[in-house]
Amino acid sequence: MAYFPAYIQLENKNILIIGGGRVAYEKLRHLLDFSRNITIIAKNYNKKIQSLANKYNLKIFTRAYQDDDIKECDIVIIAVDDISLQETIYDQTRDTRVLCNAVDSVKFCDFIFPSYIKQGDLIISVSTSGTSPSVAKYLRRHIQNLIPEDLNIFLDKMKTLRAGLPKGKKRMKLLDKKAKKYFKE
Repeated sequence: MAYFPAYIQLENKNILIIGGGRVAYEKLRHLLDFSRNITIIAKNYNKKIQSLANKYNLKIFTRAYQDDDIKECDIVIIAVDDISLQETIYDQTRDTRVLCNAVDSVKFCDFIFPSYIKQGDLIISVSTSGTSPSVAKYLRRHIQNLIPEDLNIFLDKMKTLRAGLPKGKKRMKLLDKKAKKYFKE
């Protein structure tokens, strides 16, 4: 079954990353585009994770995962190669409202990380539902080349215009007309 595409507001969510290697670093790097409320737990960390943790003042614990670590979490990212640990943590989240992602183990995932483009307010994500992350990556790169260079300037103007107009059909039609004109030009 395919994953439902949704964008989640992470501002007030507690995120836990379990793992300290290359894959944990990649997940951390992506999450930092959207939140700083991240805790990391691992026996060992690579220097890049330690550097980001220091730079963004993230909570970091040098130890093994413990069963109560997910207690205050909303989202858990399991970035370890230990499949039995992935399954254990995933099973623990079943009794909670914690969303879980076990890297490279789709059967232990409530959600997956899409390949994405983030330029200001523009976010475009591409996913193959875990079938082929490399296809998603190359498609994202192709799409990125199609984005007009001044799109963020246009989006800022649209944001200002939208905020200054009352809600309703008239506003929707005007904004649609401006967007259509922008892409025609």
